[in-house]
Amino acid sequence: MSSKITFADIKESKEVQTYIRQADASLKALGFTEHSFAHCTKCAEVAGTLLKDLGYGGHDVELAKIAAYMHDIGNVINRADHAQSGAVMAFRILDKMGMPPEDTATVITAIGNHDEATAFPVNAIAAALIIADKTDVRRSRVRDRETIYSDIHDRVNYAVEKSGLHLDVDAKTITLILTIDTNICAVMDYFEIFIDRMKLCRKAAAFFGLKFGLNINNSALL
Repeated sequence: MSSKITFADIKESKEVQTYIRQADASLKALGFTEHSFAHCTKCAEVAGTLLKDLGYGGHDVELAKIAAYMHDIGNVINRADHAQSGAVMAFRILDKMGMPPEDTATVITAIGNHDEATAFPVNAIAAALIIADKTDVRRSRVRDRETIYSDIHDRVNYAVEKSGLHLDVDAKTITLILTIDTNICAVMDYFEIFIDRMKLCRKAAAFFGLKFGLNINNSALL
């Protein structure tokens, strides 16, 4: 059964747009990196492309894009437990829009399982969302260049000159490839901040029978 609700419907929803915008405003006030439309759109594109390249059908691809686009709306309530509150919010929105219960269940399960503290790749949509979210490391997510000297999260993101996710279906690997300016951030700083995220990516990759790798400045680190 095809979902009546498409990714295009979600992107055009004024309600969803408002929650994303307001959630990002709260995170900006708290000093977090960008979590607005650039982040959620990139996550949707990466999650959808990953499932498509792994041979999943169009319906699963659409659900992955929807889950990834909506995954951070819970930040409008509070950063703490935002995955769970976001899943509850998404349930209300999708149910009201008329999404079939089985599709709604899949989407909110993925959203509720994307944050490091409680995340687990319980289904393909959740696994794709985890990988897409945790590998979105880029300079443009830093709001204020001055903060790179005092905030290690901003410094690590700002140091990334190039970021890409490479899937090799034949070799059964998926690799995050980064080029980092080591004058801004040492490679060890990246590990200090993102090791838990990379471990989570390994679990998500394993769901698909893949090995997750990390390559920084042409050196394989995972």
